[in-house]
Amino acid sequence: MTALQLLAQKGWIDYWRMFERYHRYSIEGLEHLESDRSMLIAGYHGRPIALDMCIFTIAFFDRYGYLPHGIVHRGLESFPLLKAFTDALGFVTDDGPEMARAVARGEHIVVTPGGGQEGCRSFRERYTVAWQGRTGYVRLAAKYGLPIVPVAGAGADDTYIGLNNAEALGRRIGFPRRWAFSLWLGFGPLGLYPYSPPFPVRMHQFVGEPIDPWGGVPQPDAPPALIDAVHNRVVTALQGLLDRACAWQNGR
Repeated sequence: MTALQLLAQKGWIDYWRMFERYHRYSIEGLEHLESDRSMLIAGYHGRPIALDMCIFTIAFFDRYGYLPHGIVHRGLESFPLLKAFTDALGFVTDDGPEMARAVARGEHIVVTPGGGQEGCRSFRERYTVAWQGRTGYVRLAAKYGLPIVPVAGAGADDTYIGLNNAEALGRRIGFPRRWAFSLWLGFGPLGLYPYSPPFPVRMHQFVGEPIDPWGGVPQPDAPPALIDAVHNRVVTALQGLLDRACAWQNGR
C-alpha cells in the first residue's frame, strides 16, 4: 500500500468506527462472506447515505483484513479531492480495470442498487426495497460469475426523518436525476440534514446467504429474462432481511 492509501484507509476506519459505537452497531451472518472467490454484496440504502453500509465495511475489515471495494456515486468524479480519496480506498464508480483486478484477487465488491431512489424518501416509505428497473448489479455479477449476497438491517431508515421523496420531486421540476438526492429534506436530533447528526438509533445488520445462479461461471451475455429472474430473487431475499430487521426492532 502507498502512504496515501494507508492514510485514506485509517481516516475511513477511524471515522466510521466512531459511528459504529454511536449506533451500537452489531451484525449477524458475516460468515456467509467466507470465500476465496469474489462476491457482490448488495445492500439496502438507508436514509440518506447508507450509514449502516459504511459501518459494515468496518465490520468486514475487522474480520477479513481489507476494505471491500465499494461502488460509489459517479458524481464523485466531479470533485478531484473526493475522487482521489475514494480511489485510494479502492472504491470505484463503475466497472473497469480496477474492478477486474479486484475480482481476480478474490476481493469482495459492495453496491447499493437503490441509491438515492431508495435512501432519499419520506418517513412514509420505510424498510421497503426500491430497486425498480435497477438490474445493472445483476449484469455485473453475471459478467464475472459472482455470487450476490444481500445485506440489510434495523436502524437504517431511522437515522433521519425524511420529509419528501427527492427523486419524485426532481421529476416534477425537471431536475437531473443524477443529482436528485440533493433535493432531499430530512430532520435529525439537532435540525435539518446535513447539519444535524443522525439519531442515535441502534443498528443491527443481517447478511443473507449467497445467491449464486451462475455456478462461478461468468455469463457476460446472460439473457434479459435470466437477469430479471435473478433480480427478483435478490429483491425478495433483501425484503425478507428487512422484514426480519423490523421484527428484531419490535422484539428487542
